[in-house]
Amino acid sequence: MAGRGNKHRPMADINVVPYIDVMLVLLIIFMVTAPMLMQGVQVDLPEANAEPVDNQDSEPLIVSVNSTGQLFLNLGEQQEQALSLATIKQRVGVVMRRKPDTPVLVWGDRAVAYGEVVTLMAALQEAGAPSVGLVTENP
Repeated sequence: MAGRGNKHRPMADINVVPYIDVMLVLLIIFMVTAPMLMQGVQVDLPEANAEPVDNQDSEPLIVSVNSTGQLFLNLGEQQEQALSLATIKQRVGVVMRRKPDTPVLVWGDRAVAYGEVVTLMAALQEAGAPSVGLVTENP
């Protein structure tokens, strides 16, 4: 039976060495780039590179805070009159009940204390604004 012609061939094995090499290269790349991604972005507000607000359909409510902490609202005839936080909260609440998709933006002066802006943003969210944006200028 020496000339049978039916030779036994071993099953083909998959060569995994190139896959291991690629995996190790990717691991090294991720190990090098991960610390760079976690350093954060340095932002100098109110100058910041930011994407524009998506909802441009409706006129946004803009609450302005000047350098002395006075509040203004771009609603009604007397937009140059300083308002109290309670008044702004009440007026924004009325608008948000009528049109809940109205964007609310805070236009804060660079010299305003951070705590005042956070207090204003919390009051606006209590008035019914789902999200409050900060207006910045491009550097």
